[in-house]
Amino acid sequence: MQANFRPQYATMTLPNLSPDISNENISQDLLIQAAASLQRQPDIPSLLSALAAFFPPLSPCHSIEMHLPGHGIWRYDRQNGQSHFGDYADITPGNGHVVSLTAVIQGKLYFIHDHGSRFTAWEHHFLDAISQLADGVLTQLLRQQALRHQRDHFRILVDVTNSVLSHLEMDALVAEVAKEIHRFFGIHYISMALRNRGKQPDFDVYASYYAPGEAARHEQKKLPLKGSAVEQTLNDNQPMLLNLSGDTGAPEFLCGELKDKSLSAVCLLPLAFNHKPIGVLILAHERDAPFQGDNLPLLRQIAARIGIAVDNADAYGQITRLKDSLKHENIWLNAQIQNNGNLSDILCQSEAMRTVLEQVEMVAASDSTVLILGETGTGKELIARAIHKLSPRGKGPMIKMNCAAVPSGLLESDLFGHDKGAFTGATTAHAGRFEMAEGGSLFLDEIGDMPLELQPKLLRVLQEREIERLGSNTVIPVDVRLIAATNRDLKQMAADREFRSDLYYRLNVFPILIPPLRERPEDIPLLAKFFTQKIARRMNRTIDSIPSAALRQLSQYPWPGNVRELENVIERAVILTRGSTLNIQLHELQSAAPVAEPEIVAEKKSHELPPPETDDEERQRIIQALRETNGIVAGPRGAAVKLGLKRTTLLSRMQRLGISVREL
Repeated sequence: MQANFRPQYATMTLPNLSPDISNENISQDLLIQAAASLQRQPDIPSLLSALAAFFPPLSPCHSIEMHLPGHGIWRYDRQNGQSHFGDYADITPGNGHVVSLTAVIQGKLYFIHDHGSRFTAWEHHFLDAISQLADGVLTQLLRQQALRHQRDHFRILVDVTNSVLSHLEMDALVAEVAKEIHRFFGIHYISMALRNRGKQPDFDVYASYYAPGEAARHEQKKLPLKGSAVEQTLNDNQPMLLNLSGDTGAPEFLCGELKDKSLSAVCLLPLAFNHKPIGVLILAHERDAPFQGDNLPLLRQIAARIGIAVDNADAYGQITRLKDSLKHENIWLNAQIQNNGNLSDILCQSEAMRTVLEQVEMVAASDSTVLILGETGTGKELIARAIHKLSPRGKGPMIKMNCAAVPSGLLESDLFGHDKGAFTGATTAHAGRFEMAEGGSLFLDEIGDMPLELQPKLLRVLQEREIERLGSNTVIPVDVRLIAATNRDLKQMAADREFRSDLYYRLNVFPILIPPLRERPEDIPLLAKFFTQKIARRMNRTIDSIPSAALRQLSQYPWPGNVRELENVIERAVILTRGSTLNIQLHELQSAAPVAEPEIVAEKKSHELPPPETDDEERQRIIQALRETNGIVAGPRGAAVKLGLKRTTLLSRMQRLGISVREL
């Protein structure tokens, strides 16, 4: 597109010329003045104005035209003193003086006189001389103009390249491409038709329309374009210019849409990378001027860079989808590996743990929500896996999630999933843990650390059995059994408004309290031997004995970290062992009597309650307490505390009276 120039007029004092003057000194002076004046002119209109200034007012010269192939036609009218750019066809033989500008691509300079007038021989001679000066100045101007155009083109290419290559998401890339092309070329409609990998006849079309005085409108659609000009451009790898008012090869989706916007000129540019067709860049404007001259080669170079950016964005999208897929597959495989266990993985010989296992067997057959309570390290996840394995859902997946390990900002997305575009960086749709656990069980560890703002959504899932992905209004039904675990007092947290009470009651359908290791010391030797064999086998060691003194001290230690702490102590001992006898550093364990606060409380309460008069009364009282505690015997919420008895005392009376938790 040609710029609009405002003429600059040369001001100089000329001698009063007349047609009969032939003094060579005057001609030489005029040429010197002309050379100095012409060399100062910055553009073509100013050059024409300076040429006209050498004609006296009575000269027959009417106007001056400069015909430059590839640059257009310029005309200067002496009557109004203005320069114009356009197409003039009033040049006829005999009404002017013509000079060929051989140095400037065979252009021509026309000095047109008034009708009925003629240039004198001296004037013809003078026009030839001054035209030679103008030819040299014009050559310099055009070279400078070409350098400016080249510099501007390089600048545009650099700006566009830096903009598009900095975006790896396809949506952001398309928006940036449209913004840059509109900014540099003023084109109103910019779209990209990209080949769909899944369905060859289809294209993913990303369109942007910049209506004058309005904000940009972006649209994305999928259209079949087989046999259209878009596919022809893609296959031929050559640009195509269309006029919607006459051409019929334009894509059908463009014809009506662009005509409604009064956009008739269409330019189709292929997008390719390493000679591999990717898509087509579609540009539309009211006129074809933006696609003429030097603009078309520049747009082709821009399209080549866009092709590189599109290929990068496509590769990034594939890598992102692959990472998400591998992440989900890894979670599922880990879940399947962990699901291979059953009750045989739980080693115990204490009555407290046997009671827990009885509860596990009872609740596994149902589909109720289970809340596993216990201190950290007691094996809550192991109990959850046993419930899942023994349930009718045992063949389905068991997906686990630690609510305390996931940042609160990502917890909702990880749990319920999100749709593409739900937030910055959500380039693909993501299935949450509920969807991954379909037909199986979802284990939520550390449920007490779930943020308050997320708890109502979890409550709705438990009640309605359906979820909504983040950024979506679509309801997705789910068939999942929830198993939750925590080492915190949820009831007290609900009273302190740190946990929703309605969610607590919904989770507390069947609570299972795992006793701490200090309350089941008879399990410690069995666990110590099991961990010793497992860890020694993993380290290629042979350890076949544990000193009895070490086992006694292990049984007396309070184990604030429970089974997990015991396993870590055994692992360290295996590392330090050099023979076949386990080398436990007893001095590193702080000898302390087992913490037995619940037992002490039970002993105190046992003096406050009168003994039962008969076995039947005692049996009914124990059965009632067990029903009120959902079959829990030990622990602060167990039947033993409720009855004011020691745990061992209650278990022995239950055995004597023939009471079984399984039969309740």
